[in-house]
Amino acid sequence: MSIIPHQKRYLPHEIGTRIHAVTLYRSAKDIEFVCRRYKISKASLMRWNKRYDGTPESLADRSHRPHTVHPRAHTNEEIMWVLNLVRRNPDITPCELYGKLRRKHGYTRHPLSLYRLFVRLGLRKKPVSTKKKRIPQPYDTPTSIGTKWQMDVKYVPKACYAGRDGKSFYQYTVIEEASRKRFLYAYEEQSSYSTCDFIRRAIAFFRYLPKMIQTDNGAEFTHITKTERIHPMDALCGKLGIEHKLIRPRTPRHNGKVERSHRNDQERFYNHLHFYSLEELNLQMRRYLTRSNDIPSKVLGWDSPKERQKALSLVFQPKKAPKIQGDIMDYIYGNAS
Repeated sequence: MSIIPHQKRYLPHEIGTRIHAVTLYRSAKDIEFVCRRYKISKASLMRWNKRYDGTPESLADRSHRPHTVHPRAHTNEEIMWVLNLVRRNPDITPCELYGKLRRKHGYTRHPLSLYRLFVRLGLRKKPVSTKKKRIPQPYDTPTSIGTKWQMDVKYVPKACYAGRDGKSFYQYTVIEEASRKRFLYAYEEQSSYSTCDFIRRAIAFFRYLPKMIQTDNGAEFTHITKTERIHPMDALCGKLGIEHKLIRPRTPRHNGKVERSHRNDQERFYNHLHFYSLEELNLQMRRYLTRSNDIPSKVLGWDSPKERQKALSLVFQPKKAPKIQGDIMDYIYGNAS
């Protein structure tokens, strides 16, 4: 069954996405790279580039109303009949209006045609919503472990750090989509090296390899400008036989499971956390991870991620994880095995 609405473009690009696409094209001058990164057509990019004058309003959607009047449209005389009747009868309904037009003026058009005119003239105003509600699209969540992991990075709040040296800390998170079981680890830097080291630790924690890892478009996961070099994460995934999937830029809801888990981390962990060093942060994080993976969840039928992971592991046997020893970069680019 099709889930694409007929009156609206499927997943329309937001104004911010259009601005970033045009800005990247004007700086890089590479149509193929920009279109592939933002998943847009060349015609759309060229149209946005021609219209963009530095203001967001220039990239807003324009009217699609035709320039010429349809030959069977309501005539000016018929429109005056409607306006005069509504002026004399402010509370008249469309059905009552249609009956009066037929009796007094010999109106022969279809009732729906009159109703559309009634709405277009602003005579039947609908209440205006203060916020445009987004309609969630169906998502195919894997039912077997080892199919897909979602990975993201959360900034550790500075208010939790009791030190005075101004250091920043980052929480790397990976979640198994089928069971919602997670693995966490903290680093002092948000870099490709931290990403690859975290993947090694995550593989050792789950003891199997996933078929796919899904991330956003941050510099720690992929190159943000065009280059011939292969990102270290892509090199590691390629060596392990893992597919690296990038979500649409600036659309964190496509990585919704791991993003929602970060909100839980803030409420359950960071709102009550104080630490003095990276070692202490990782120690408290390991204790919290054990607790987090043992909390029942409604979406899992009130099973905990740990219980669901154990149940699924009896049915599905993912690919076993290899032992990655030594420095992670030596494993990727060197002769380490």
